Amino acid sequence: MRLLDYSCATPAENLALDEALLLTAEADVGGEVLRFWESPLHAVIVGAGGSVAIDVNVPACEADDVPILRRASGGGTVLIGPGCLGFSLVLAYDRAPGLNEIPASNRYVLGRVLRALRSIVPEATVEGTSDLAVHGVKFSGNAQQRKRNHFLHHGTLLYDFDLNLIAKYLNAPERQPEYRASRPHEAFIHNLPSHAEMLKQQLAAEWNAAVASDMLPLEAMQQLIEQKYHRDEWHRRR
Repeated sequence: MRLLDYSCATPAENLALDEALLLTAEADVGGEVLRFWESPLHAVIVGAGGSVAIDVNVPACEADDVPILRRASGGGTVLIGPGCLGFSLVLAYDRAPGLNEIPASNRYVLGRVLRALRSIVPEATVEGTSDLAVHGVKFSGNAQQRKRNHFLHHGTLLYDFDLNLIAKYLNAPERQPEYRASRPHEAFIHNLPSHAEMLKQQLAAEWNAAVASDMLPLEAMQQLIEQKYHRDEWHRRR
């Protein structure tokens, strides 16, 4: 598996690169890849089916110039920025049984992420549909985008994030997993006791992603930016 440790300059470009990696793998060009990235700027990222009006404190974001973007994968609305490590996996369905189904593929990916993090958080568990938590306190959210032969699984790992900003820019989600028990953001989310380089090392070892790659699907990325990620009608469509 290729290893790509590359962060773009803007949140929109980072979202576009994730999707471009999926599309190029689907076109039999890129293949499987593990990517690490971290946004240098805070941004609110809404899931493909999420509602900006419901999930986001729009006045607070606009007052502080925090962009509100939409990704092409499902899942809930999140705040990203410094101290939030993104990891993205493009995987072929035929690498393991059941990956053509979302629940089984979540279990497969998150089970391996947990195994990678055992030395850091030995009591971590999968909670809800696709969260990772310790004693019911979340440190990772995950989502997928799926094509015919490959899927993109991307997630976040909080390690040094300003947690106070989450309640400032995000409303309480309309739909909540049962384990959240209606807790506010500040009581539901925490940082891992680690740092970015350690998290990267552990995940890369688990996925045997040892071949560094500088191959970027720039043409596909630029097309996606022009078609979606620089367009308000995409980000604010709901």
